[in-house]
Amino acid sequence: MATAIEEFDTERLWGGVVAVLAVALVGGALVFPERVYYGFVWHYFWGPVVADAQSATCAAYADGSVRLLYDAAACTAAAEPVAYPGYTLVSEVGYALTMLLALVGLVFLLRRLDVGGERSMFYALFPFMFLGGALRVVEDAFDGLDPSETVVSFPWNTLIISPVIYFTMFAVALVTLVVSVWLAGRDAASEYGYPLAGVGTALLAVTVGYLGVLAATTTYVDFYPQITIVVLAGATLVTWLAWTAVERFAPEINAGTGRMGIVVLWAHSVDGVANVVGIDWAKELGLPADLVPKHPVNAALIGVGEQFPEAVQHFIGTAWPFLVVKVLAAVFVIWVFDERIFEESPRYAVLLLVAIVAVGLGPGTRDMLRATFGV
Repeated sequence: MATAIEEFDTERLWGGVVAVLAVALVGGALVFPERVYYGFVWHYFWGPVVADAQSATCAAYADGSVRLLYDAAACTAAAEPVAYPGYTLVSEVGYALTMLLALVGLVFLLRRLDVGGERSMFYALFPFMFLGGALRVVEDAFDGLDPSETVVSFPWNTLIISPVIYFTMFAVALVTLVVSVWLAGRDAASEYGYPLAGVGTALLAVTVGYLGVLAATTTYVDFYPQITIVVLAGATLVTWLAWTAVERFAPEINAGTGRMGIVVLWAHSVDGVANVVGIDWAKELGLPADLVPKHPVNAALIGVGEQFPEAVQHFIGTAWPFLVVKVLAAVFVIWVFDERIFEESPRYAVLLLVAIVAVGLGPGTRDMLRATFGV
């Protein structure tokens, strides 16, 4: 009985924190719209999504209205707040905190459904981690086109633009999970993981298939399969090397995660290798131009690579520090998730690992498929 009371109190605490944050943001936006909404919420979170969704160079707010600007000089000359597509350090911290709150709430839901502590759920959700990146590329494919030519136009395309797509995928996966648990509970499926993985795989196949159709039937989507081959092969090689080193020299690192650690490492290797290939070697692999990083952390690490001599940059590029950091961060995460964490809070451990894989594989898949389809 004491345990049930403690769990209820924890849920109430979580609900109170969410309510206070919601009231603070909504209330502040209503009472101080210029400072709270346009100066913070719009500037760092919604404005970049709006600019990205309409293929603008930036969005600028002034005198009660928002203007979309398509010239870099005009964006520079505009008075703040100015929102550019992509992320900022402020938005990345905000999304990370939001993700943690959402995961805690999901743990409470899974506890009530009496599921989620099994490692099989981690693997069943794996297709959804690919799906988010693939859906993002569908939106990328229509950048710069007339809205009448796009399948999903503004404002609906904001649902598949980073970072809103993470919330979209969260909702899709959650609904699929609840339905899968319902099916398993009525013996329509032997285990809820099977329909969960099946739906994710089907949605992923349809999405990638649609990109293939665009490549075959339009002039604005191409097909460079060598990109996907190089990225997946490179990520697999990096994962094998790192995992072999861990197993040989520090096997205690992966004592808790087991084979789940391989997935974590591979997911972030995909992200790192996709960046190296897209930023440094896309032209050499047949694309018209190299990709440009959007994440501030990624751009900063490329700046580190640019400090090396020109000869070094010529042979290994400038994006490799990002790959090194991704691999080291993945190994650190695997080490942190020891056996004790899985014993004390298996649901939270599994969900947090799902989120960690998603934030690596999602953008990695997007970068890989963007280059593969030339968008």
